[in-house]
Amino acid sequence: MTTTICPTITAQNTAEYNQQMERVAPFATRVHIDVADGIFTPVKLIPLDTIWWPGGVRADIHVMYKQPFKHAKLLLNLRPQLIIVHAEAEGDFIAFAEEAHKAGVEVGVALKPESTPELIRPALDWIDYVLIFSGDLGRFGGQANTHLLGKALHLKQLKPGLEIGWDGGINNQNAALLAAGGVDVLNVGGFIHHALDPEGAYHALQKQVKAHFEKPLDRSNQLPRKQL
Repeated sequence: MTTTICPTITAQNTAEYNQQMERVAPFATRVHIDVADGIFTPVKLIPLDTIWWPGGVRADIHVMYKQPFKHAKLLLNLRPQLIIVHAEAEGDFIAFAEEAHKAGVEVGVALKPESTPELIRPALDWIDYVLIFSGDLGRFGGQANTHLLGKALHLKQLKPGLEIGWDGGINNQNAALLAAGGVDVLNVGGFIHHALDPEGAYHALQKQVKAHFEKPLDRSNQLPRKQL
């Protein structure tokens, strides 16, 4: 068991997008691509029909649109492994999820900080992934509000096999804590892209979460077994 480090691509134009993707392509096995309509979000990101990713890399598309399902055909034609829409968006999520699953595409739902897991509980049977959002919509940065980890615990209780992602404020000070809190995918933006050595930053996070899962179980606080 481990936690995946997934570089985030958050760009407002093609040049910026290409630069970010080329920066992480040599080492990333999975990328999280942000698109935003400038309505649901304060900023508009690169158009959906211009995104790309390297062959052999898993792509998750995070759709920060007010009405994401109007773009269902285009999204499915892109053939990502996962499409993430917001619980707070408009439209028929279940109809979209059924169509995506028929096409072999996983479906995720993002929860803004103020939204609770109960908002998506009726649709959990159709959901493969939940993104706990703790950042700034459409921008790198934000703070990792670890109080939101309660959502991860609650969601795992409701659906144990559910994949949980985190977006916002991830760095080498909190990656292990987030992994320990039940997060399966750490979507990392600024910590990688703003680093002098992006690959080094990526591997530092990998090392930190790997060490968490490999450390021996602490039994120091357990009571000794009764002698028979």
